[in-house]
Amino acid sequence: MKAAESIDQFYLLKQLPKATALLCKEGILLDASCSWLGIFGLPPQNKNGKTKIFKLYPKTSDLKKRLKDNKPFTLQHKTEANDGTRHLKSYFAPWFDKEENVIGTIVQTDDITSEVQKEQKIDWLNNILETKVEVSKTGWWEYDVQKDKLSWCKETKRIHQVPESYQPTALEAIDFFKPGYSRNKVSMLFHKVRASHQTYDIKLMLVTYHGEERWVRITGKPFVKNGKVRKIFGTIKDVHDEEMAETRVKEHQQLLSTLVDSLPLNVYVKDLESRKVLVNKGECNYFNKSAEQLIGKNDFELYDDQMAKVSREEDIQVMKHLTPIIGKETISKLNGKTTYFLTSKIPHFDLEGKVCGLIGMSLDITSMKRKEEELHNLIDITSTQNQKLISFAHIVSHNLRSHSANFSMLLGFLNSEKDPQERQRIIDMLSQASDNLLETLGNLNQVVDVNTNTSAPRKTLNLKQSIVKVLQNLAALLDKNNTEIINNIGENIEVNCVPAYLDSIILNLISNAVKYKSPNRSPLITLNSVKSEDGIVLSISDNGLGIDLNKYGDRIFGMYKTFHNREDAKGFGLYLVRNQIEAMGGSITVQSEVDKGTTFNVYFNEDS
Repeated sequence: MKAAESIDQFYLLKQLPKATALLCKEGILLDASCSWLGIFGLPPQNKNGKTKIFKLYPKTSDLKKRLKDNKPFTLQHKTEANDGTRHLKSYFAPWFDKEENVIGTIVQTDDITSEVQKEQKIDWLNNILETKVEVSKTGWWEYDVQKDKLSWCKETKRIHQVPESYQPTALEAIDFFKPGYSRNKVSMLFHKVRASHQTYDIKLMLVTYHGEERWVRITGKPFVKNGKVRKIFGTIKDVHDEEMAETRVKEHQQLLSTLVDSLPLNVYVKDLESRKVLVNKGECNYFNKSAEQLIGKNDFELYDDQMAKVSREEDIQVMKHLTPIIGKETISKLNGKTTYFLTSKIPHFDLEGKVCGLIGMSLDITSMKRKEEELHNLIDITSTQNQKLISFAHIVSHNLRSHSANFSMLLGFLNSEKDPQERQRIIDMLSQASDNLLETLGNLNQVVDVNTNTSAPRKTLNLKQSIVKVLQNLAALLDKNNTEIINNIGENIEVNCVPAYLDSIILNLISNAVKYKSPNRSPLITLNSVKSEDGIVLSISDNGLGIDLNKYGDRIFGMYKTFHNREDAKGFGLYLVRNQIEAMGGSITVQSEVDKGTTFNVYFNEDS
């Protein structure tokens, strides 16, 4: 008790800033600073206090033994407080009297909660880092410039395929990269990050410890202090599989692009708004634009509104109802040029099976359509020619048979006639019949010549000058019949014709207009011409007798067809005119009203 009584002289103990406590040799708390008592949540101690230290360290079973050893030691422990768990660190040391006899123990306790929490946070961050490294397969490295020391993490060593005990140098790390571009590049970047503080992020080829070539992505960043690089941090990631996959994808894309560009089709892909997201070379050639100029454009930006509207409606039908359009014949007009396509549109699905647009393919069938039109025209021409041949055969058969019968009958009369005067009259009739036969043969020969000589040379002729020349030849006929001519033909109108055919056509149509004039009025003939996309149209109108087209419309251009009971009407002129026009690839139409007049429209084919 003498030792306990001597404690009173240490009344300053309670005011010590350092949490301190005094124990007797039995481990009973004699006195403590207020800060120490506060740490353990103990009330102020009095002289009769019997608090044993062992209750405050319940998890330290050997504390009593360690106190008896009279040797300094340290304990790290924790206590529960109102504000949570508190981490403590206590230092135990023997307490000596003046004669250096051990009379107890001095305990000093520090609250290390903040330090423990920092360590726990660091451990937590390290665990996260290690997890991220493990999951992302990304290693890290650190280079201490002053110490010239390079450190690799486990993942970095795994990527290099070196043992975990391997400790590389900076030069050895550089030598792991493939000789040539990769090694030179990483050496230059490592120098720049030290010299000019430049960060880097690049893919290079690494040769592992086992000699395997692999693509890696490396980064480097300096830690600068006082203008000097102290350390360099970086990462390394094995991207070999991704790089190989990307290379294969690029190769497949190149193969697909080459294949699509080589197809004799216009191929394109549109999004849901009908904007082009991919086009092949055929589509670019059709629009005479580059792929960059077409990507992002819709049909309203490429075609006229009507065509674009039709195309957009088709696109919506395909994408909304998933109804493909296969082999639909379409007509496209671009820059005044008409192109025929065989078009197909099918829905385009994304990886989740949702419609994300459409794929379109168009085959240019313009040449096929032209051939088809030529074939139809050839069939029409063949049919027409065949009909003409049949008609011509009937005409020849009928007319020649009529002449033959007439000759036979007159010769029979001549043989049986004895009267000289009557015989002379029959001979005169035979002479006239012979002239008629010659005229018929001449007409038939002329028709044959027109239909067989379709390759007769043509010339570019001034239409007005050709008409004036014919009018001059008909001047006497026109004056005799008091005919008025209104010539509205343009000065510069030209036609590509056989000269003799053009003269014959004009001559027949104008002379017919005079021949079939109305007895109640003087002839009035009006000539007009129109130049259109299909060629030149010559119109010759008169105010004559007119023709009942309801009655004679289907026979108006027939051979030897007459409609006005005139003695001088032979019905050959219009037949010849139509054959001459059709031989040059043109056509002729007629509009007429009885006693009002007739208009013939001659269409010249300028493409022939």
